[in-house]
Amino acid sequence: MSGPDLVVLDQDARGVVTLTLNRPEAFNSLSEGLIEALQSALDRVARDPKARVVVIAGAGKAFCAGHDLKEMRAAPSLDYYERLFASCGRMMMSIQKLELPVIARVHGIATAAGCQLVAMCDLAVAASEARFAVSGVNLGLFCSTPSVALSRNVSRKAAFEMLVTGDFISAEQALAKGLVNRVVPAERLDAEVESIVARIVAKPRVAIAMGKQLFYRQLEVGIEAAYADAGRTMACNMMDEGALEGVQAFIDKRPPNWS
Repeated sequence: MSGPDLVVLDQDARGVVTLTLNRPEAFNSLSEGLIEALQSALDRVARDPKARVVVIAGAGKAFCAGHDLKEMRAAPSLDYYERLFASCGRMMMSIQKLELPVIARVHGIATAAGCQLVAMCDLAVAASEARFAVSGVNLGLFCSTPSVALSRNVSRKAAFEMLVTGDFISAEQALAKGLVNRVVPAERLDAEVESIVARIVAKPRVAIAMGKQLFYRQLEVGIEAAYADAGRTMACNMMDEGALEGVQAFIDKRPPNWS
């Protein structure tokens, strides 16, 4: 049974939603309850027309240490494991399907499914002491589901090296590989997340929503289909009042009025 406190949801007046994983005593490992609670929170945000941006953070010393291995080992069965990984996969895909940009605020460690969670977020800002790994192979368990997200963020060889060695990489290495967008000292982490948030909420919600959906659709198809989809999306976006106002404001040499 999941409790409401496993994920703490805060929302400010701008529609910026912060979802804080709240199992600090277990390094925010993804128990069944936490997966369910995060899924519920994401579903709630998806239904909220006032929400604009989501920030996923972790309480305590870590961002997320992956799946709860003690829980996984307690009652092993193929059916249980298939259900567990399917529910985690649905939750991860909910991040991508959400119309809003999702930013990972990463401190401490992000390992295995925790690293997967960072990779599934649209953007990621890391504290300089953060570390990342897909380390299941060290326990004899190849991080297959994290590999799906990881291989869509970093190069194939970089992803495969992480997967077969289980080694940690630093925040700076994660930045160089493309797993995170920015790395800052821990005391500047919130300010750096806010700098991205402020840029996003200053833009029309419709344009961001249409753009995010198109961005991920086109990645999974051939280039001709991608251009066709992108053209249709831009045409629809151009008919939105926000885009028409933005273009007119450019012509008039004035700030756009998106109120």
